[in-house]
Amino acid sequence: MRGAAPFRLLLVHAHPDDETLATGGTIARYAAAPDTSVTLVTCTLGEQGEIAPPELALLAAEHADQLGGYRIGELAAACDALGVRDHRFLGGVARWRDTGMVLTGYGTRAAAPDELRPTAFARPDTFDEQVEQLVAVLDDVQPQVVISYDPDGGYGHPDHIRAHKITMAAAARAPGVRKVYWTASSRADLDAALAELADVGSLPYRLPEPDELATVPDDTVTTRIDVSDRLAAKVAALRAHRTQLTVFTAGGRTGYALTNDIAQPVLRTESYTLVGGDTDAAASTVEDDLFAGVEPL
Repeated sequence: MRGAAPFRLLLVHAHPDDETLATGGTIARYAAAPDTSVTLVTCTLGEQGEIAPPELALLAAEHADQLGGYRIGELAAACDALGVRDHRFLGGVARWRDTGMVLTGYGTRAAAPDELRPTAFARPDTFDEQVEQLVAVLDDVQPQVVISYDPDGGYGHPDHIRAHKITMAAAARAPGVRKVYWTASSRADLDAALAELADVGSLPYRLPEPDELATVPDDTVTTRIDVSDRLAAKVAALRAHRTQLTVFTAGGRTGYALTNDIAQPVLRTESYTLVGGDTDAAASTVEDDLFAGVEPL
């Protein structure tokens, strides 16, 4: 058993920056709690990512192929900003490579590329090995609460979908896991925050078209975590991932843009869907604590 914290949270993310984009405020909130430990598992180095700063463009996979190593440093800085003290790469550093993606259809929908590298995370023949690696982490950490993506991976990215699948399979084999959550981008929260950005007027990036950004219906949200007092930590972590995004401030509002140059707000609430474990608590009310109903160890 790792550590003696009575409450233990484990998150499984596909690439560096996913932990901050989807769950940064949540991580910072629970990492700051003296009775809670937070473990972050990252599955790849994000080697296939696009690169925002022009001066770093030659790190890309089609050039020097050094982006993954660079992003290790970015992730370490983001973890420091969020307060993460226990970070692990699934199977070890660089065991699994970013599969990459192709954009399909409207908005930010993604799919797997036609050709997969031998160590690509989403290869069909590597699933069982990855589950065993994650089971080993769960056995060591013994978390009560586990977070990863929904079956679609948020927007169809093959690595997000694989992270979802191995998390569900591994959590089913970990008797100590009491609750499993999927990240959920609330449609109402996003629309309200985008309206605030629109009121600013002149922005350095364009606002998204209707439904261009992936969201979930709000009736699927079971858990809303107020992270307003941890936004500074989340923004600092966002800034750490400078190859992937740019943080901006306009009219007193803070937002960011990925390499698609779409302005996105930094939300004050992070939402989840409770799908496994002690789900009764979510049946009649929206939770405000991931550990609601969980007994300390």
